Amino acid sequence: MKAVYLTGTLEPLILKDFQIPQPEPDEVLIRLECSAFNHRDVWMQKGLYSGPKSGLIMGSDGCGVVEAVGPGGDHTLIGQEVIINPSQNWGPDPAAFGKDFTILGNPSPGTFAEYISVSRQYVYPKPVHLSRPEAAALPLAGLTSYRALFTRGRLVAGEKVLVTGIGAGTASIAMLMALAAGAEVYVTSSSDDKIAKAIALGAKGGLNYNNPAWPESFKAQTGGFNVIIDSASGKDFERLIDVAAPGGRIVVFGATGGPIGNILSRKIFWNSLSLLGTAMGTPKDFEEMLDFVSRHRLSPVVDRVFTSLGHAQEALEYMSKGHQFGKIVMQNKV
Repeated sequence: MKAVYLTGTLEPLILKDFQIPQPEPDEVLIRLECSAFNHRDVWMQKGLYSGPKSGLIMGSDGCGVVEAVGPGGDHTLIGQEVIINPSQNWGPDPAAFGKDFTILGNPSPGTFAEYISVSRQYVYPKPVHLSRPEAAALPLAGLTSYRALFTRGRLVAGEKVLVTGIGAGTASIAMLMALAAGAEVYVTSSSDDKIAKAIALGAKGGLNYNNPAWPESFKAQTGGFNVIIDSASGKDFERLIDVAAPGGRIVVFGATGGPIGNILSRKIFWNSLSLLGTAMGTPKDFEEMLDFVSRHRLSPVVDRVFTSLGHAQEALEYMSKGHQFGKIVMQNKV
């Protein structure tokens, strides 16, 4: 089989030949139809991600068809369309992952390949209303967003939600989930065009965070947000505290903006705010996410579909430029 291979830090992705993996007794072999990119793939190529820096078949998201099962496995799975939960070995504590936690694609072989063999426990039926590219776009971003909004953020209908950095795949899915849950959703971006796209999808409003007065404008419009979903952190994180309503929950799961800047603690305790970290999610979170997506017939926003594994480097460069609105997907053919 062919797979996309990372040879080393800052090296371009290449196509390399591998043996088709043979599934172990608890595994299934999946012929991958589509996979999707995440920012962790960018960080891995740059050598900025924890874990191995080279010798990797990357990719965390995938959709495909079960082609074989390991010895003693359930043969009725063969031929089924499935997606993969990339959050693996979470551990016994639902509050936080344990020491053996991994995300598919580092260090284990990932989804940028024609085939993958994974443990049966991480394989789920593809939601029937989703196309294969949409299904490939769902797992990592959908799981992260669901846990951020509901498990950690405790979002309920009628609350006001702010999703920062709209345009990113996770942010776009978080927005759609919050809307489906009956929330009033607002967004930020450095792009007025992305804000307009979010409003067209149902957001109540949005502001460009390059305007220094955006927090004051939002506070005047909304009175403050009950739940804030952020994947950037960075020096402007303190501005999120300024737009939180009393008792608000700020959930963060990324650091693309760098370290968090200076924060006045009195703003937190005086307004009874909760600052919450989250990363990926439990098997229960994943199952609840799939049920939520299916019940509300949500479809992830797909910005672009690259047509073969040979376009992986091009896709990664496209992601690095940050112009996309939604997920970047690749068809797993040569």
